[in-house]
Amino acid sequence: MDCGPFQGYKRSRERNRTPFPVRPASIDAVVLTHAHLDHTGYVPALMRDGFAGAGVRHRRNHGPVQAAPPRQRLPAGGGSPVCHPPRIVHAQSGPSALHRGRRGEDSQQLQDPGFRRATGSRRGMELTFLPAGHILGAAQVHVRIGSRSVHFTGDLGRADDPLMYPPRPLVASDVLVTESTYGIRKHSTVDPEQQLRDIINRVAKRGGVVLFAAFAVGRAETLMLYLSRLRSKNLIPDIPVYLNSPMAIDASGMYQRHPEEHRLKEQEYMNMYKVAKLTRSVDESKLLNLRGGPMIIISASGMLTGGRVLHHLAAYGPDPKNAVILSGYQAGGTRGATLAAGERELRIYGEDVKVRAEVIQMESLSAHADADGIISWMRAAEKEPRMTYITHGEPDTSDALRIRIKRELGWRARVPEHLEQISIEEPR
Repeated sequence: MDCGPFQGYKRSRERNRTPFPVRPASIDAVVLTHAHLDHTGYVPALMRDGFAGAGVRHRRNHGPVQAAPPRQRLPAGGGSPVCHPPRIVHAQSGPSALHRGRRGEDSQQLQDPGFRRATGSRRGMELTFLPAGHILGAAQVHVRIGSRSVHFTGDLGRADDPLMYPPRPLVASDVLVTESTYGIRKHSTVDPEQQLRDIINRVAKRGGVVLFAAFAVGRAETLMLYLSRLRSKNLIPDIPVYLNSPMAIDASGMYQRHPEEHRLKEQEYMNMYKVAKLTRSVDESKLLNLRGGPMIIISASGMLTGGRVLHHLAAYGPDPKNAVILSGYQAGGTRGATLAAGERELRIYGEDVKVRAEVIQMESLSAHADADGIISWMRAAEKEPRMTYITHGEPDTSDALRIRIKRELGWRARVPEHLEQISIEEPR
């Protein structure tokens, strides 16, 4: 269930180089809750190391990878079906050996079982995908094994997200496995549209560049939505806006093809993509570093761990008239977290770069449910799970959520250890 790399501090990242805890060839299938790299980025390495679906040998394609729509299938090389956002994410994830599987990895068997529909699997398992909000196509996955059930939240979205509908309520489950990204945090009450207006006007007045470090699938669209609304109200100056993320550009058509999964009206969608000039080529990207301000650049990655945004940060970060906007959560050990903590010197491509630009972290743009949102979602459950396991968060956030679940809901909850094995027959 999900297959992302360890990120953040070096101690965690080094786990990516250790052998997978089970033989990849013994795995029946991989199920993805959504397309973000921290949930999908290890799949190519798993394929490289032998994942082909249990009991299948000498097969041209790799093992089955299941995901919910609207990860719409698009033709890849040879016309094989692939799941669009995961393929986009892998293609843009950089040259790291972790993300380079064997040649032909894009021919993986991505299966699209559909929201709210059960799909059979091996060994008597039945999977049901339910909307999770968060980003387009994000799913909760309910797994039934005989008389027992395990519910995986994936990443839960916000009830008040400007793009996505709220996550579907928690169905009756024996075991719940929940994310805890914002398990110790509450979202800012600052109006993001007003905050963006103030930042852009302030920086444009001094002739600067506003550089948004944005997650390419989801956050870039949210930013463009707010920018288009501000532009239509004449609340920000008519300065150039560039979307410099091939991944975000490739994902843009998904919103138009799947209006049933988001809140945007057709005209609002059209305005959103009119506000920015789409930058695809490397040469166009390089030219932005020579252009100067005033202008707005939206680029990935959102935590400054890689991507084109690093080139822009090296070019515009040293000038105090510019601004760097961190548009969401910054995991410990990332350049984004280092900037958010007040450090103003970063190592980028082997050189130390002094960041004298204004740095602002906009927590109000997050696509995750915060701690209150997660508790509210659990409180509406059909029944209390026998056990809740808290995962996908920093140690302090996971433990804080565990305490709230126990105190406020009275549920049994714990944070599992790395590599711990748990029997669903007799939950601890």
